[in-house]
Order: sequence, then C-alpha cells, then structure tokens
Amino acid sequence: MTTAQLDAAPRGEVEHVFALPHTPGAVPGLRRRIRTVLADWHLATDIAEDVLLVASELLTNAIVHALPPATLTLSRSRAETCRTVRVEVTDRGPATPTGLPASAPDPDEHGRGLGIVTTLASRCGIHVHSGGTSRWAEMRFGRG
Repeated sequence: MTTAQLDAAPRGEVEHVFALPHTPGAVPGLRRRIRTVLADWHLATDIAEDVLLVASELLTNAIVHALPPATLTLSRSRAETCRTVRVEVTDRGPATPTGLPASAPDPDEHGRGLGIVTTLASRCGIHVHSGGTSRWAEMRFGRG
C-alpha cells in the first residue's frame, strides 16, 4: 500500500457487520459486499485480495461447522505507524465441533482454510464467550 493510499483513508476505526446466511451460496454475495467496503477504504488490490481470501475461509468454515446465527465483522483501525484490517466471524457454537460429519471430507478439497488464514494474517485466533465463538484474523499493513 502506498503512503498516498493510506493518507487518503479516514483516520480511526471503521466497522461493518454483516449477517451470515447459513447457506452454501452465501459466501460469494458476502465477498461482493466485502470487496465494496475494501474499495471504499482505498486498500491496494493485493491487500484487498488477501483480506477477501481470509474472509472467505472464515465464512466457509462458519457455514460448514458453526451453529447459526453467525455474523461477519469487518473493521479497520489506523494508528500512526500501522494499519489493521480485522475479519471476525461469530457464531453460537462451541470452539470445536461436537460431532464428526457423516462422511469425512476429501482432504484434496477441504481442510486447508485455517492454514491459509494463519499464513496471511499477522495475528489470528479463537475467542470463546457467552454468546458462542468468534474466529478472527488481523492483517497489518504499513510501517510498524
């Protein structure tokens, strides 16, 4: 991200919250909404693509494994030396699935999502709270 792009974005923290429909077709629609938010934040294309990939993986994980209802929170904070985009998906379920699926997923098709999140994120984790579980990832850009 260039200095001009960072300076064009408003200072402070901005947050968007989206309800996550618990259907397999929900991710593409949410990706379009996220892309619009990231464009409004003037993120460089490569950074926006990484954020979209992280969001897609967390959203897909929630659709496959979580208990509805679920929400996506996309936020941006801007300090003097570092900018952060945070993607957080919260659902009503426990941190780990309580049962095994009827058939094991094909390892060539599934199971790499959280590895992708870990690789692209500056920090990521799981927060268990009274309302369920939040899986989050932060991506930092700029100096610092």
